[in-house]
Amino acid sequence: MQPTDISDPQYFHKVVDCQWGCPAHTDVPGYIRLIAQGRFTDAYMLNRQTNVFPGILGRVCDRPCEPACRRGRVEDKPVAICRLKRVAADNRDDVTALLPKPVRQKNGKRVALVGAGPASLAVANDLLPLGYEVVIFEALEVPGGLMRSNIPSFRLPAEVLDEEIGMIVGMGADLRLGTPVKSMKALLAENFDAVFVGSGAPRGKNLKLPGRDAASEHIHIGIAWLESVAFGHVERIGEKVLIIGVGNTAMDCCRTSLRLGAKSVKVMARKPRQFFKASPWELEDAEEETVEIVVNHAPKSFVIENGKLAGMVFEKMAYEFDARGRITAEKVVGEELFPCDDVVLAIGQENAFPWIERDLGIEFDKWDVPVVDPSTYQGTRPGVFFGGDAAFGPKNIIWAVEHGHQAAISIHRHCQSQDLRERPPYGMNLATSKMGMHEWAYSNAYDPVERRIMPHVSLKERFSKLNLEVELGYTPEQFTKEVERCLNCDIQTVFTAKLCIECDACVDVCPTRCLTITGNGEEAELRRRLSAPAVNTGQDLYVSAELPQTRRVMVKDEDLCIRCGLCAERCPTGAWDMQKFTLKVPYAADDTAGTLAPVRTGT
Repeated sequence: MQPTDISDPQYFHKVVDCQWGCPAHTDVPGYIRLIAQGRFTDAYMLNRQTNVFPGILGRVCDRPCEPACRRGRVEDKPVAICRLKRVAADNRDDVTALLPKPVRQKNGKRVALVGAGPASLAVANDLLPLGYEVVIFEALEVPGGLMRSNIPSFRLPAEVLDEEIGMIVGMGADLRLGTPVKSMKALLAENFDAVFVGSGAPRGKNLKLPGRDAASEHIHIGIAWLESVAFGHVERIGEKVLIIGVGNTAMDCCRTSLRLGAKSVKVMARKPRQFFKASPWELEDAEEETVEIVVNHAPKSFVIENGKLAGMVFEKMAYEFDARGRITAEKVVGEELFPCDDVVLAIGQENAFPWIERDLGIEFDKWDVPVVDPSTYQGTRPGVFFGGDAAFGPKNIIWAVEHGHQAAISIHRHCQSQDLRERPPYGMNLATSKMGMHEWAYSNAYDPVERRIMPHVSLKERFSKLNLEVELGYTPEQFTKEVERCLNCDIQTVFTAKLCIECDACVDVCPTRCLTITGNGEEAELRRRLSAPAVNTGQDLYVSAELPQTRRVMVKDEDLCIRCGLCAERCPTGAWDMQKFTLKVPYAADDTAGTLAPVRTGT
């Protein structure tokens, strides 16, 4: 194997699994250490650089970082990354003075944003400080998009939304509420220099089954129903409710039903639990609130009695699986009737673009979704960009934020007549964490404490008020323990081959056997003969240059390292050092200042 090129920012970025797993590449270990030091405002601002909405996402993020967390490889549960994000947001000081200020001198370019959801707001966040005139068109009377209309207030309070959206709009955005865009042609005629479509996936899927039309009064489309609840148009529901679908929207629907007076709520799933789309914690919260989840039941028909919805008939399903757990066959093994007063359909969402005329050079695919370049976020008409659910279908808020960041770079380059495919590069800093012979600027001892449990409002109390936030947030005692569970994956073990005397001290002291001094070879063969076989090929091997004495190489299995620093403490020559890796994520502002060159400091 060739020596590992650690001058490439993406090498260490990939090793920081949580940051690599986050679509916006948030510096997770960095902000967790700031929380550990009681620097909540600094932690919040570090978070805000990438994800824009720390308070919002600290409550409702889909947490792609947590399955990637290295802590999950040494025990059952990862670090509570999302909930620590909320700790920073809930305990920070006023950050007004730290936010970008509205610019007095505009740059003469106008950008229209369709929809005031997370993708559009992220675009505005990045372009306003550069002097762009940003006009946001929002059909609703309040901003936030699906964050506002489809996430219940008992999970995401309105004041949290208002504050963090206000931080962006306060930079000088022209927010036009209650102003739906009814014609792309008319919008383009207003001579904007660029248009960004961040209108979400606002149409819920229907279920055309026998009895559907006759029972329409008591059959609701999930996202439309949640919006009606959010704005006070729906205040009650029947006592027996069936929710069709098992995604996160279905979980919001079933829990909302309980708060509107339902006595019995069942979530009906066509497949077994391992195929559910809902996040595990969403399922846990629903079941804690007495929601029953019924598996292997496919809807067949609506039952009408005396002109009114009385129930639904479901086919009972049985499945066969292969060795990898995939369904290979299915069959109907019976039928079952479930009485109900109301049904909520939460079986998916679709994009809806009736307002985009089809003669503008904006192409749509066979699913009636715009054709979007996945690297530039531009549609087939130059100057028209898409992001969030409007571009790639329903995902989650953190993905929409990253789409906004990337689209802002493209919009800026478009307005400056630059090639959209030339993206500003990622960069990095590496700085030694050494404080003394055996002291480091981070907590390097492994803490065996288990993941802290989030305190909730009591079951009796939480149904008394629709907008009563259920999760209370970590107490100081809880987050003080939780931050110590972080393994500091951004502190990298950096090796200098010319200093190594091959004494094997580092190999002997390593508690996970992740280090080996051996002859070089092909990767597959080399992985088999390390101190501990490196079986996770998704994690790289760190291979040094040839060692001066024997021409062997130092090999480190990145999968096993827990950043304890013992190798660097034990090394008599300083060949090993623990260095803080900081990823420099490029934004539209960096494209203005010039490219980001990788910077390396330390040993």
